[in-house]
Amino acid sequence: MIRKTIITVLILLLAFRVSFSQESSCMNDFIFVVAKVKADYPGYDVKIKGDKVTELALFEQDLRKKIALYPDSCGLYLDEYCRFFRDHHLKVRRNPGPDKEWVQGDTSSYGKNIAVDTNALFSKTAGSKTIEGLWVSGRGELAVLKDQLSGRYLGVSVSMVHWKPGQVMFEFSSEGQSGLNGNNHPQANDTAFNVIEHTTWKGAKTSKTKASLHLNRHVLEIHEQMFLVRKTSSPRNDLALIGSYTPLYPNGGNIYFTYGILSDSTFFIRANSFDGFKDKIEKTIKDHWIDIMSRPNLVIDIRGNGGGQDPEWQMLFSLLYTGPFFSKGVEWYACEDNIKLYENGLKNPVPGQNEEDMKWTKALLDEMKKHQGEYVIHPMMGHDDWARFDTVYKNPKQVGIIINERNGSSAEQFLLAAKTSSKVTLFGDQNTAGVLDYSNSVAIDLPSGKYYMRYPMTRSRRLPDNPIDNIGIRPDVFIPYPPNYQLFDKLDVWVEFVKDWLEAGVAK
Repeated sequence: MIRKTIITVLILLLAFRVSFSQESSCMNDFIFVVAKVKADYPGYDVKIKGDKVTELALFEQDLRKKIALYPDSCGLYLDEYCRFFRDHHLKVRRNPGPDKEWVQGDTSSYGKNIAVDTNALFSKTAGSKTIEGLWVSGRGELAVLKDQLSGRYLGVSVSMVHWKPGQVMFEFSSEGQSGLNGNNHPQANDTAFNVIEHTTWKGAKTSKTKASLHLNRHVLEIHEQMFLVRKTSSPRNDLALIGSYTPLYPNGGNIYFTYGILSDSTFFIRANSFDGFKDKIEKTIKDHWIDIMSRPNLVIDIRGNGGGQDPEWQMLFSLLYTGPFFSKGVEWYACEDNIKLYENGLKNPVPGQNEEDMKWTKALLDEMKKHQGEYVIHPMMGHDDWARFDTVYKNPKQVGIIINERNGSSAEQFLLAAKTSSKVTLFGDQNTAGVLDYSNSVAIDLPSGKYYMRYPMTRSRRLPDNPIDNIGIRPDVFIPYPPNYQLFDKLDVWVEFVKDWLEAGVAK
């Protein structure tokens, strides 16, 4: 009995030490974040004044209590502190780098890999109406096999993106009956399933969702994640079904890049991002130059575009440019940590940086060192500038830009420039996100290494007279139809509304 008591006490002491260690680690990260935001966030003095000083102090106290009680939820509370400032460029995220737990294993959390004979499975399940068989999607190919021991079905990667062949991704069981009938066999003609989602990340937990068969069992939807189509002997048919099917249980906002001729007088481009889409946008414009220039109307759809880089939208903007406009740039906060970041950038340049990039960085760094603790304008960028393009094109004469509340950052900068054009009308049902006043964010690791923090280094020279944050940009014309976040690469009634509005010749 004494021995058992000693063991119990040791276990309790060990649990206490682990809990205390977690709390201490999280509190150190929290103290770091609070100090970092106060010292280096360009919007701190603007946003934290008057009653906000007391409100933030009380909020900090509350978060400290939560961290002491629930250290396992550390990342949530760190990011919650950042969200107080209502700036999407300021945030804390889990760091998959320095934390050794976040490493991908050779097997998934299922515990073992499954060898798949795809030819045999394809022959066996040809014409099958069950979930068993080969399934394909834009992410690769998945095999679904029956596990003879449990009666469940296993979803095994054949060539799925980010998964190795043989790794078990899913376990499917018939909804309501765990996939078994009284004879320990799966229910015939099942169309609804409970799903265990496995992971290859060490230390991560499995999750649960639902799945269902649709379109006469030719489509498998794993709810709010992905859909796959049953593989047939015709890859052409499979690709057509993948491209045309609209899922009933989509994951998040699915708005893809697309373009095309809407009518004899209207061309359409959807630019769903300005992050890595420069080549795609410019190629579309070049390849369809005659189609665009021969039509008086252009519809640009940027719904879901959260921003990216300003150079990505320059050619798109050239289509709607009508004359020089005054452009307010940004100024850098020359605090000690920002100076150190740029010094490190010169000592350890990232791959792809050229001599011009290094010259740009050195010029900014020299200016920051001269004015430490102040805001500086990049000496190579000048002060407030007049923006000019070489040409004002005859067509398009009218440009309708479709916006929504998910537009932020560089997308809002595009809209500010677009609003200077006499050709442009903005369409939507609410203001944009309002995430632009503080930008050019960088990432730094927190002391524990488990999380990283992103914070902006610059503020707009529009401030304080013309703020955008938490206000956004208002549409000129209200669209009365419900919003749609599952557009994929298809058109919808919003596009039709804007097209008809432009073609009706309504003046701004």
